[in-house]
Amino acid sequence: MKLNLKIWRQKGPKSEGKIVDYTVDHVDEDMSFLEMLDVLNQDLIVKGEDPVAFDHDCREGICGMCSMVINGRPHGPWERTTTCQLHMRAFKDGETVFIEPFRANAFPVLKDLAVDRSSFDRIIQAGGYISVNTGNAVDANSIPIDKETADTAFDAATCIGCGACVAACKNASAMLFTSAKVAHLNMLPQGEPERAKRTVQMVAQMDKEGFGACTNTGACEAECPKGISITNIARMNREYFKATITGSK
Repeated sequence: MKLNLKIWRQKGPKSEGKIVDYTVDHVDEDMSFLEMLDVLNQDLIVKGEDPVAFDHDCREGICGMCSMVINGRPHGPWERTTTCQLHMRAFKDGETVFIEPFRANAFPVLKDLAVDRSSFDRIIQAGGYISVNTGNAVDANSIPIDKETADTAFDAATCIGCGACVAACKNASAMLFTSAKVAHLNMLPQGEPERAKRTVQMVAQMDKEGFGACTNTGACEAECPKGISITNIARMNREYFKATITGSK
């Protein structure tokens, strides 16, 4: 398989970027998208050129590092798939593929396809914890939790913090990410004492980072590789409203 690649190249956060054309040949359909980029980078290194910078870590779809926009869609054409789990059989021989970094003011480009997503870390640091004394490890299932609540909290906890929701949103909103992190702690008994404070602090930090507002277009849910539901956003809005009117901060 031969592909024509149009890749965003940018030397640094303050440098101007541009789309650069590359051709990569002998691509196997069973390669992952990142393996295809590895092949390209090997060719560039042999030629003495600067390889394309991109984030990756586990390459198993669980760390959220492999953030890039492929042909206009975060993580590419397959639903509920991270870039590292996208395979080249999703493309046709001779196809032109556009590859860009996630676009958001809160995700400044570090180099090429790598962006700084530390704003997500600061949102979690603002309230993504519980401050109770844990003591010794307790027996499993010692705190009764109904199945519906446990399932909802677990579904929210599957968020890997990749940022696809931000990249897909026309407003670059981080509401889906933030609401998922709020939900998986607020819904469990251990997170109950600080649920109001947690919600207010995490929303405040999200706004401080410069993310846009949510206008309920649903693009975030559609492009989320883990299928996080926008019902979490509605739940967080209710929690936030309740906390602010009652002064529970």
